[in-house]
Amino acid sequence: MKRLYFKFTACLLSGMVCLLVLLLPACESKVSSEEPSDFQYLSEQFADLQILRYKVPGFEELSLQQKEMLYYLYKAALSGRDIIYDQNYKHNLLVRRTLEAIVESYSGDRETEEFNKFMVYTKRVWFSNGIHHHSGAKKFLPDITPEYFSQLVKNALENKFSLLETVEEADTIHNFDLLDLILLEGETIEDFIEKLIPIILDPRVDVKRVNQNPDVDMITSSANNYYEGVTQQEVETYYQNVIDRNDTTPVSYGLNSKLVKENDQIKEKVWKIGGMYTEAIEQIVYWLEKASLVAENDQQKIALDKLIEYYKTGDLRKFDEYNIEWVKDTASRIDLVNGFIEVYGDALGYRAAYESVVSIKDLKATKRIAAIAKEAQWFEDNAPIMEEHKKKNVKGISAKVITVVIEGGDASPSTPIGINLPNAQWIRKYYGSKSVNLSNIKASYNYLTAHGGQVEEFYYTREEMERAKKHDVLADNLHTDLHEVIGHASGQLEPGVGTPKETLKNYASTLEEGRADLVALYYFMDEKLVEIGVMPSLEVGKAAYDDYISNGLMQQLKRLEEGDNLEQAHMRNRQMVAKWVYEKGLKENVIEKIMKKQGKQKTYFVVNDYQKLRKLFGLLLREIQRIKSQGDYEAGKNLVENYGVKVDQQLLKEVKKRYRKLGIPPYSGFIQPKLVPVYEGEKIIDVTIEYPDDFTEQMMEYGREYSFLPYYN
Repeated sequence: MKRLYFKFTACLLSGMVCLLVLLLPACESKVSSEEPSDFQYLSEQFADLQILRYKVPGFEELSLQQKEMLYYLYKAALSGRDIIYDQNYKHNLLVRRTLEAIVESYSGDRETEEFNKFMVYTKRVWFSNGIHHHSGAKKFLPDITPEYFSQLVKNALENKFSLLETVEEADTIHNFDLLDLILLEGETIEDFIEKLIPIILDPRVDVKRVNQNPDVDMITSSANNYYEGVTQQEVETYYQNVIDRNDTTPVSYGLNSKLVKENDQIKEKVWKIGGMYTEAIEQIVYWLEKASLVAENDQQKIALDKLIEYYKTGDLRKFDEYNIEWVKDTASRIDLVNGFIEVYGDALGYRAAYESVVSIKDLKATKRIAAIAKEAQWFEDNAPIMEEHKKKNVKGISAKVITVVIEGGDASPSTPIGINLPNAQWIRKYYGSKSVNLSNIKASYNYLTAHGGQVEEFYYTREEMERAKKHDVLADNLHTDLHEVIGHASGQLEPGVGTPKETLKNYASTLEEGRADLVALYYFMDEKLVEIGVMPSLEVGKAAYDDYISNGLMQQLKRLEEGDNLEQAHMRNRQMVAKWVYEKGLKENVIEKIMKKQGKQKTYFVVNDYQKLRKLFGLLLREIQRIKSQGDYEAGKNLVENYGVKVDQQLLKEVKKRYRKLGIPPYSGFIQPKLVPVYEGEKIIDVTIEYPDDFTEQMMEYGREYSFLPYYN
């Protein structure tokens, strides 16, 4: 059947909206030293989400050339927006555009409870870049009936077609076929509704975006759009035959392609110009080429040109070349992450989600993180891991604190707070890496949660509470610094051992995040951090331990539904680490579980001996590094499954009740700032920054301007 693709035209669809990473819920950065501000950080709350805003301090002091470059990178970042939707689920673009057609064109009563429920669902789709939860990966459903949804669709599409006829009669758009809006050739609105209802409303259809259960076929049971027509065994066999085990500088196999079976042949559909996603990638490259012309320096231009070449060819060797040149660029004030980066959405860890982060260096705050990076070899030499797993010569760790200007793809609306790239182990070993802390993102979290009440609710002693209020902001920042700068850059594989995604498979991400966390935790109680001037005393380390144990064993459970277990890699790693040290320290009462009844039962976890806890962190770090370095799949599986997956359901119910009392949603995301060029003729003479405050309005605007892909790719 021929499919007529959607032609997106702004004059018509005026309202229709077209890694390693650490996920931070709203309540995990607790206290801020910022003074009250007129800037409104909180925009709105719905479902289990709150929508925040962030400022971009330092933007006005930039030169015109720097502002112009930021504008081009901003446009490039948003141009790939459709890609993440399609990667997450093959029907996402069709669903999203249908929902947006309703938002734009529905002429019925918008003040009813049913329409409000529809809008909550639509916002959740925008927030998660699709119909599966951004963190738990489970399909979420609208709280409306199929009959009401049918009414919405029919009303909106009939209005849309009526508008199309009017516009065509006025001859203001070109080559716009009525059927191009949403329907297949010969398909009626009723046919369309019948097709769409199970996709959106049936809880049995495409239940999980990514399924990491080792007892099932993780490829066929995952709803993401990274594979088609292949089984897990076929995928593993394909890469066993493709990967050169003798290559000491291997490409990131599968990073930028969809693996499909066509005519009984397995092949990769590469994401590049002329390949899959070409319509969006052409736009990304257009803006990157303009940015290259106003690069700050030669090294930055070399890196950008390599990225452009990679997008044009799809050659993963070119991506490696780009990463090497990108790592070398340490002088530029402006920086860019753009590409297919993190592999959390693929159960086997091959294919990467599109994301972009555009930033400027926070010159003042970078001094703290740079002091840590400077001592990278000391941290490596003194790590409690086996000698053969230590790097003898730690290469080029470049660390800085950044101010985010715009985030796109998988980095938005839910954002990382720290980034360490590139992910290729051999590039990190021979050329180094870049580690960043997203300062203004964390500042927004800190400002809003300064008086949220969770410290008083979940800490047992007055000493813990006072320490948290005094040191939690610094402890949070240092944890991110140590996790990204030292944690992810540390350790090495034994000779002949494959990459973690080959050896540890679906457990690789959880184990790697746990390993990086443990590096940070181990050094939090080391006087070295006081000596180099990044923290005033070990009290900061104690605050970090209190926070990690409480969050890992208890507070993060607020993000689950009753009956759920942990699916997301970062949540699994936090519970795995906290639960392991709790269990191993029971004999000496290192961490005490306290049950207190004040009308209703409340649970607390209190650290009694911080130095003994540090030793336990060190022991677990040693074991996880061994697992990674030796590729010990069974040991990794046992560790994650026994400590990181299953949840105490009674404790989950308790935690959710306590958070409901506080009125704090478990997840946060952001409305992005907007860059606006000022022209004199065709020349940009200034770029201004605006701070939108309406999530729906921004999503609809993005749809008008950045919807480039057909419904199915």
